[in-house]
Amino acid sequence: MKVLDSNAAKGFIRMSDDGWRLGWHECHGGNLSFRLTEEEVAEVREELKMDGAWTKLPVNVPELAGDFLYVTGSGKFMRNMTLDPEDSFGMIEIGKDGGSYRIVWGLAGGGSPTSELPAHLMNQAVKKRVTDGRYRVIYHAHPANIIALSFILPLKDEIFTRELWEMEPECAMTFPSGMGVLPWMVPGTAKIAELTCSMMEEYDVVLWAQHGLFAAGDSLDNTFGLMHTVEKAAEMLIKVLSVTKEKRQIPSVQDFKDMAEVFRLELPEKFLYDK
Repeated sequence: MKVLDSNAAKGFIRMSDDGWRLGWHECHGGNLSFRLTEEEVAEVREELKMDGAWTKLPVNVPELAGDFLYVTGSGKFMRNMTLDPEDSFGMIEIGKDGGSYRIVWGLAGGGSPTSELPAHLMNQAVKKRVTDGRYRVIYHAHPANIIALSFILPLKDEIFTRELWEMEPECAMTFPSGMGVLPWMVPGTAKIAELTCSMMEEYDVVLWAQHGLFAAGDSLDNTFGLMHTVEKAAEMLIKVLSVTKEKRQIPSVQDFKDMAEVFRLELPEKFLYDK
């Protein structure tokens, strides 16, 4: 089977295009990685080039040794994903030592993986470990409303989580462990990657203040849905704050506890404080 005929590649392209259409990927902003199963690799192996040169990674990810991942390209535009997918993304193989990679498909014309590749691989490794291999997707995008909130709300996990949970019940259902918040940092650095990894031990979504969101999930649909839910809640909160400084009614702590019981959610106590 050709790579572009596979369901994994079709889903990767669709998710990238959906993000572009929602306005989350201006210019070459945002990136996506998807760790493939052995079966997904096997069905397209006939098209893979397994003799390419290895490139040393600036990080070591032994948890991903031998894994294959789809990754978006550095400087590529998500809006071109459907027009020229073979140029816009590629498949890479992680070396047996976990410290190198090679391109086995795509990124045509001398392209390279996203500049955020170290952050993607480090977080892929963390989520692979803490979920026993279930999580395979890391997604970074620039949704406008949640970024706008990082200019006006205190940059604290507890505050962002609670404010978004109050907007609609689906928030606590979609990210019941809450969300992490990091202050502004230079993109693409080891520091932001390391701090995000630390937060991904606990959360599935992390806000990079004045920059964007970093999300993880077990499928393309669920990871996109997580990003979409956070951004929709942020949009509602922006609308509320634009007309009043104080909400007249909000779900109570007991309301959240009742919902947690019905839907079998484990909501951390640190987010269930009286306001």
